[in-house]
Amino acid sequence: MPLLEIRNLTLDFVTGETSLRAVDGVSLTVGTGETLCLAGESGCGKSVTALSIARLVPTPPARYAGGEILLDGHDVLRMTPAALRRIRGGVVSYVFQEPGVSLNPVFRVGSQIKESLKLHRPDQATDAEVVRLLQLVKIPAPEARLRDYPWQMSGGMQQRVMLAMALASEPKLLVADEPTTALDVTIQAQILELLRDLQQRLGMAILLITHNLGIVGDMADRVAVMYAGQIVERAPAAQLLRRPWHPYTRALIHSVPKPGGGATRLATIPGTVPRHGDFPPGCRFAPRCPIAKPECSRAIPELVEVEPQRWVRCPYWK
Repeated sequence: MPLLEIRNLTLDFVTGETSLRAVDGVSLTVGTGETLCLAGESGCGKSVTALSIARLVPTPPARYAGGEILLDGHDVLRMTPAALRRIRGGVVSYVFQEPGVSLNPVFRVGSQIKESLKLHRPDQATDAEVVRLLQLVKIPAPEARLRDYPWQMSGGMQQRVMLAMALASEPKLLVADEPTTALDVTIQAQILELLRDLQQRLGMAILLITHNLGIVGDMADRVAVMYAGQIVERAPAAQLLRRPWHPYTRALIHSVPKPGGGATRLATIPGTVPRHGDFPPGCRFAPRCPIAKPECSRAIPELVEVEPQRWVRCPYWK
Protein backbone atom coordinates (compact mmCIF):
# COMPACT_ATOMS: atom_id res chain seq x y z
CA MET A 1 0.00 0.00 0.00
CA PRO A 2 1.42 3.45 -0.91
CA LEU A 3 2.27 5.87 1.89
CA LEU A 4 0.21 8.53 0.08
CA GLU A 5 -2.57 7.87 -2.41
CA ILE A 6 -4.64 10.69 -3.86
CA ARG A 7 -7.68 9.43 -5.75
CA ASN A 8 -9.56 11.71 -8.13
CA LEU A 9 -9.17 14.79 -5.89
CA THR A 10 -11.37 17.72 -6.86
CA LEU A 11 -11.16 21.08 -5.08
CA ASP A 12 -13.05 24.31 -5.73
CA PHE A 13 -12.66 27.84 -4.42
CA VAL A 14 -16.07 29.33 -3.68
CA THR A 15 -16.76 33.06 -3.43
CA GLY A 16 -20.40 34.01 -3.16
CA GLU A 17 -22.19 32.20 -5.97
CA THR A 18 -19.00 31.69 -7.98
CA SER A 19 -17.16 28.36 -7.87
CA LEU A 20 -13.68 28.10 -9.39
CA ARG A 21 -12.12 24.68 -9.90
CA ALA A 22 -8.44 24.62 -8.87
CA VAL A 23 -7.80 20.86 -8.75
CA ASP A 24 -9.69 18.65 -11.17
CA GLY A 25 -9.61 14.88 -10.72
CA VAL A 26 -5.97 14.56 -9.62
CA SER A 27 -4.66 11.08 -8.76
CA LEU A 28 -1.15 10.47 -7.37
CA THR A 29 0.73 7.92 -5.29
CA VAL A 30 3.95 8.18 -3.28
CA GLY A 31 5.55 5.04 -1.91
CA THR A 32 7.59 4.72 1.27
CA GLY A 33 11.08 6.10 0.66
CA GLU A 34 10.16 7.29 -2.85
CA THR A 35 10.56 10.74 -4.41
CA LEU A 36 7.75 11.97 -6.63
CA CYS A 37 8.18 15.26 -8.45
CA LEU A 38 5.05 17.29 -9.18
CA ALA A 39 5.98 19.72 -11.96
CA GLY A 40 4.28 22.57 -13.79
CA GLU A 41 4.10 26.34 -14.15
CA SER A 42 2.87 28.66 -11.41
CA GLY A 43 -0.92 28.58 -11.20
CA CYS A 44 -1.29 24.95 -12.28
CA GLY A 45 -2.55 23.78 -8.88
CA LYS A 46 0.60 22.08 -7.56
CA SER A 47 0.74 23.83 -4.18
CA VAL A 48 -3.01 23.52 -3.59
CA THR A 49 -2.74 19.79 -4.23
CA ALA A 50 0.20 19.51 -1.82
CA LEU A 51 -1.49 21.53 0.92
CA SER A 52 -4.58 19.35 0.59
CA ILE A 53 -2.58 16.33 1.79
CA ALA A 54 -2.83 17.66 5.35
CA ARG A 55 -6.03 19.63 4.65
CA LEU A 56 -4.22 22.93 5.05
CA VAL A 57 -6.30 24.77 2.45
CA PRO A 58 -8.80 26.89 4.42
CA THR A 59 -12.43 25.80 4.05
CA PRO A 60 -14.05 28.16 3.17
CA PRO A 61 -13.16 29.50 0.66
CA ALA A 62 -11.98 26.06 -0.50
CA ARG A 63 -14.37 23.15 -0.86
CA TYR A 64 -13.31 19.55 -1.34
CA ALA A 65 -15.79 18.53 -4.02
CA GLY A 66 -14.71 14.91 -4.42
CA GLY A 67 -12.06 12.25 -4.17
CA GLU A 68 -9.96 10.72 -1.42
CA ILE A 69 -6.58 11.45 0.17
CA LEU A 70 -5.25 8.32 1.84
CA LEU A 71 -2.24 9.09 4.03
CA ASP A 72 -0.67 6.15 5.82
CA GLY A 73 -3.91 4.24 5.18
CA HIS A 74 -6.30 6.90 6.56
CA ASP A 75 -8.58 9.21 4.59
CA VAL A 76 -7.55 12.77 5.42
CA LEU A 77 -10.82 14.22 4.12
CA ARG A 78 -12.75 12.28 6.79
CA MET A 79 -10.46 13.03 9.74
CA THR A 80 -11.52 14.89 12.87
CA PRO A 81 -9.63 18.06 13.85
CA ALA A 82 -7.76 16.10 16.55
CA ALA A 83 -6.66 13.46 14.04
CA LEU A 84 -5.53 16.15 11.62
CA ARG A 85 -3.35 17.74 14.29
CA ARG A 86 -1.63 14.37 14.80
CA ILE A 87 -0.75 13.87 11.12
CA ARG A 88 0.34 17.48 10.54
CA GLY A 89 4.01 17.21 11.26
CA GLY A 90 3.66 13.75 12.76
CA VAL A 91 3.17 12.01 9.40
CA VAL A 92 3.65 14.78 6.83
CA SER A 93 5.82 17.91 7.13
CA TYR A 94 6.27 20.83 4.78
CA VAL A 95 9.18 22.96 3.59
CA PHE A 96 8.24 26.03 1.54
CA GLN A 97 10.09 28.19 -0.96
CA GLU A 98 10.45 31.37 1.13
CA PRO A 99 12.12 30.46 4.44
CA GLY A 100 12.48 34.13 5.33
CA VAL A 101 8.68 34.43 5.30
CA SER A 102 8.03 31.13 7.08
CA LEU A 103 10.41 31.81 9.98
CA ASN A 104 9.42 34.29 12.70
CA PRO A 105 12.03 37.10 12.68
CA VAL A 106 11.63 37.93 16.39
CA PHE A 107 12.36 34.45 17.78
CA ARG A 108 15.70 32.66 17.79
CA VAL A 109 15.90 29.67 15.45
CA GLY A 110 16.57 27.30 18.34
CA SER A 111 13.31 28.34 20.01
CA GLN A 112 11.37 27.81 16.78
CA ILE A 113 12.77 24.31 16.28
CA LYS A 114 12.10 23.51 19.95
CA GLU A 115 8.47 24.57 19.48
CA SER A 116 8.07 21.87 16.86
CA LEU A 117 9.67 19.34 19.19
CA LYS A 118 7.27 20.30 22.03
CA LEU A 119 4.30 19.57 19.75
CA HIS A 120 5.43 16.19 18.45
CA ARG A 121 8.22 14.86 20.71
CA PRO A 122 7.92 16.75 24.01
CA ASP A 123 10.37 14.45 25.80
CA GLN A 124 13.05 15.50 23.31
CA ALA A 125 12.44 19.27 23.43
CA THR A 126 15.99 20.08 24.58
CA ASP A 127 18.89 22.18 23.33
CA ALA A 128 20.81 18.96 22.72
CA GLU A 129 18.15 17.69 20.31
CA VAL A 130 18.02 21.07 18.56
CA VAL A 131 21.79 20.89 18.08
CA ARG A 132 21.46 17.35 16.70
CA LEU A 133 18.85 18.49 14.18
CA LEU A 134 21.01 21.43 13.10
CA GLN A 135 23.92 19.03 12.66
CA LEU A 136 21.65 16.75 10.63
CA VAL A 137 20.97 19.53 8.13
CA LYS A 138 24.69 20.42 8.11
CA ILE A 139 24.62 23.84 9.74
CA PRO A 140 28.13 24.64 11.03
CA ALA A 141 28.69 25.53 14.69
CA PRO A 142 25.11 24.53 15.65
CA GLU A 143 25.63 25.31 19.35
CA ALA A 144 26.13 28.95 18.43
CA ARG A 145 23.66 29.18 15.53
CA LEU A 146 20.68 28.02 17.57
CA ARG A 147 20.83 31.40 19.33
CA ASP A 148 20.72 33.33 16.03
CA TYR A 149 17.67 35.11 14.69
CA PRO A 150 16.55 34.19 11.14
CA TRP A 151 17.61 37.57 9.78
CA GLN A 152 21.18 36.83 10.84
CA MET A 153 21.30 33.89 8.44
CA SER A 154 21.60 33.57 4.68
CA GLY A 155 18.74 32.20 2.59
CA GLY A 156 20.43 28.84 2.34
CA MET A 157 20.91 28.62 6.11
CA GLN A 158 17.30 29.66 6.69
CA GLN A 159 16.15 26.83 4.41
CA ARG A 160 18.27 24.37 6.41
CA VAL A 161 16.56 25.61 9.58
CA MET A 162 13.20 25.00 7.92
CA LEU A 163 14.34 21.46 7.12
CA ALA A 164 15.39 20.95 10.74
CA MET A 165 11.94 22.09 11.91
CA ALA A 166 10.24 19.76 9.42
CA LEU A 167 12.38 16.81 10.52
CA ALA A 168 11.88 17.47 14.23
CA SER A 169 8.64 15.47 14.16
CA GLU A 170 10.26 12.54 12.29
CA PRO A 171 7.69 12.57 9.45
CA LYS A 172 7.13 9.75 6.99
CA LEU A 173 6.50 12.19 4.13
CA LEU A 174 8.28 15.49 3.45
CA VAL A 175 6.56 17.91 1.07
CA ALA A 176 9.17 20.25 -0.41
CA ASP A 177 7.29 23.04 -2.21
CA GLU A 178 9.77 24.84 -4.49
CA PRO A 179 12.46 24.63 -1.78
CA THR A 180 15.22 26.08 -3.99
CA THR A 181 13.39 28.82 -5.91
CA ALA A 182 14.71 31.81 -3.95
CA LEU A 183 18.29 30.49 -3.78
CA ASP A 184 21.25 30.88 -6.11
CA VAL A 185 22.40 27.93 -8.21
CA THR A 186 25.19 26.81 -5.87
CA ILE A 187 22.94 26.82 -2.81
CA GLN A 188 20.18 25.10 -4.80
CA ALA A 189 22.54 22.21 -5.50
CA GLN A 190 23.50 22.01 -1.81
CA ILE A 191 19.86 21.90 -0.66
CA LEU A 192 18.98 19.19 -3.19
CA GLU A 193 22.00 17.15 -2.16
CA LEU A 194 20.96 17.57 1.47
CA LEU A 195 17.44 16.33 0.66
CA ARG A 196 18.86 13.23 -1.05
CA ASP A 197 21.17 12.55 1.89
CA LEU A 198 18.39 12.99 4.47
CA GLN A 199 16.07 10.71 2.55
CA GLN A 200 18.65 7.93 2.44
CA ARG A 201 19.46 8.30 6.13
CA LEU A 202 15.90 8.64 7.42
CA GLY A 203 13.98 6.54 4.88
CA MET A 204 11.27 9.16 4.36
CA ALA A 205 9.29 9.79 1.19
CA ILE A 206 9.52 13.16 -0.59
CA LEU A 207 6.97 15.01 -2.70
CA LEU A 208 9.03 17.62 -4.54
CA ILE A 209 7.12 20.45 -6.18
CA THR A 210 8.87 22.44 -8.88
CA HIS A 211 8.42 24.30 -12.15
CA ASN A 212 11.97 23.41 -13.20
CA LEU A 213 12.33 19.98 -14.78
CA GLY A 214 16.08 20.58 -14.84
CA ILE A 215 16.36 19.44 -11.19
CA VAL A 216 14.21 16.33 -11.61
CA GLY A 217 16.80 13.95 -13.01
CA ASP A 218 18.94 13.91 -9.88
CA MET A 219 16.05 13.78 -7.40
CA ALA A 220 12.92 12.01 -8.59
CA ASP A 221 11.94 8.38 -9.01
CA ARG A 222 8.74 9.37 -10.79
CA VAL A 223 7.31 12.59 -12.23
CA ALA A 224 3.76 13.90 -12.52
CA VAL A 225 3.28 16.94 -14.77
CA MET A 226 0.35 19.21 -13.92
CA TYR A 227 -1.39 21.81 -16.05
CA ALA A 228 -4.52 23.87 -15.32
CA GLY A 229 -5.57 21.67 -12.40
CA GLN A 230 -5.09 18.33 -14.17
CA ILE A 231 -2.32 15.75 -14.42
CA VAL A 232 -1.26 15.62 -18.08
CA GLU A 233 1.58 13.09 -17.84
CA ARG A 234 2.93 10.58 -15.29
CA ALA A 235 6.02 8.45 -15.80
CA PRO A 236 9.27 7.21 -14.26
CA ALA A 237 11.65 10.17 -14.20
CA ALA A 238 14.32 8.69 -16.47
CA GLN A 239 11.78 7.74 -19.14
CA LEU A 240 9.99 11.09 -19.03
CA LEU A 241 13.19 13.11 -19.34
CA ARG A 242 14.54 10.90 -22.12
CA ARG A 243 11.28 10.83 -24.13
CA PRO A 244 8.54 13.23 -22.97
CA TRP A 245 5.20 12.58 -24.63
CA HIS A 246 2.77 15.35 -23.75
CA PRO A 247 3.41 18.61 -25.68
CA TYR A 248 3.37 20.54 -22.40
CA THR A 249 6.06 18.31 -20.87
CA ARG A 250 8.21 18.76 -23.98
CA ALA A 251 7.79 22.53 -23.75
CA LEU A 252 8.82 22.56 -20.07
CA ILE A 253 11.95 20.54 -20.83
CA HIS A 254 12.88 22.68 -23.83
CA SER A 255 12.61 25.83 -21.70
CA VAL A 256 15.41 24.65 -19.39
CA PRO A 257 18.76 26.34 -20.29
CA LYS A 258 21.28 23.86 -21.70
CA PRO A 259 24.84 23.80 -20.25
CA GLY A 260 27.29 25.10 -22.81
CA GLY A 261 24.46 26.34 -24.98
CA GLY A 262 26.05 29.77 -25.43
CA ALA A 263 24.11 33.00 -25.83
CA THR A 264 21.12 31.44 -27.57
CA ARG A 265 17.60 32.66 -27.01
CA LEU A 266 15.73 30.64 -24.39
CA ALA A 267 12.75 28.62 -25.54
CA THR A 268 9.45 29.83 -24.12
CA ILE A 269 5.87 28.60 -23.98
CA PRO A 270 3.55 31.12 -25.65
CA GLY A 271 0.56 32.40 -23.71
CA THR A 272 -0.20 31.86 -20.05
CA VAL A 273 -1.84 29.27 -17.80
CA PRO A 274 -5.62 29.82 -17.98
CA ARG A 275 -7.28 31.28 -14.92
CA HIS A 276 -9.38 29.04 -12.68
CA GLY A 277 -12.96 29.09 -13.89
CA ASP A 278 -11.86 30.27 -17.34
CA PHE A 279 -10.52 27.04 -18.80
CA PRO A 280 -10.80 26.68 -22.58
CA PRO A 281 -13.09 23.97 -23.97
CA GLY A 282 -11.54 20.60 -24.69
CA CYS A 283 -7.83 20.19 -23.99
CA ARG A 284 -6.74 22.98 -21.65
CA PHE A 285 -3.30 23.22 -23.25
CA ALA A 286 -4.66 23.42 -26.81
CA PRO A 287 -4.47 27.26 -27.13
CA ARG A 288 -0.71 27.10 -26.41
CA CYS A 289 0.05 23.75 -28.06
CA PRO A 290 2.22 23.65 -31.21
CA ILE A 291 0.56 20.42 -32.47
CA ALA A 292 -3.06 21.23 -31.57
CA LYS A 293 -5.74 20.10 -34.02
CA PRO A 294 -9.32 21.44 -34.39
CA GLU A 295 -10.73 18.44 -32.52
CA CYS A 296 -8.55 19.23 -29.48
CA SER A 297 -10.95 22.01 -28.48
CA ARG A 298 -14.04 19.79 -28.67
CA ALA A 299 -13.48 17.20 -25.93
CA ILE A 300 -11.34 16.93 -22.79
CA PRO A 301 -8.82 14.10 -23.35
CA GLU A 302 -8.59 11.34 -20.77
CA LEU A 303 -5.43 10.46 -18.85
CA VAL A 304 -4.59 7.08 -20.42
CA GLU A 305 -1.95 4.48 -19.58
CA VAL A 306 -0.34 3.99 -23.00
CA GLU A 307 2.55 1.89 -21.66
CA PRO A 308 3.18 0.28 -18.26
CA GLN A 309 3.64 3.15 -15.72
CA ARG A 310 3.34 5.77 -18.49
CA TRP A 311 0.21 7.90 -18.51
CA VAL A 312 -0.51 10.80 -20.87
CA ARG A 313 -3.49 13.11 -21.48
CA CYS A 314 -3.07 13.60 -25.23
CA PRO A 315 -4.24 11.41 -28.14
CA TYR A 316 -1.41 12.77 -30.32
CA TRP A 317 1.47 11.87 -28.01
CA LYS A 318 3.33 9.72 -30.59
